Amino acid sequence: MAESVSYLLAYVCKAHRGKGQELLALAGLHPGQEMLLHRLWAGDGIPQSELAGDLGVSPATTTKMLDRMAKAGLLERRIDSDDQRVSRVYLTSEGWSLQETVAAIWNELEEISLANLTGDERILLRRLLLQVLANLE
Repeated sequence: MAESVSYLLAYVCKAHRGKGQELLALAGLHPGQEMLLHRLWAGDGIPQSELAGDLGVSPATTTKMLDRMAKAGLLERRIDSDDQRVSRVYLTSEGWSLQETVAAIWNELEEISLANLTGDERILLRRLLLQVLANLE
């Protein structure tokens, strides 16, 4: 089993996530929060339910993430003026200010992860990972 590609891929994912968690913690973020921020940087003011779908996580997980991030001052929820049942999510100035920090963290994580690979190897790895992802979706 330890020689299988699936085992190695799982182990790489675990190590990558751990290093990412370590780097994100330096910015006061928890794993997954950077993905939520990234989605909101593309356009905030979206319904909370849509955000859960975009991130591929449960509504309960989204609520917990939003609660933690609102408490940290990164975002706020506002009731939709047209539909009181809908809660929309907006970034605060502090949430917007993390764009460069998160980009730097992801760049550092990529450089750490791919440090010993040539440019051609990086391109090949990306292509192969995209194929594996397509197979799993």
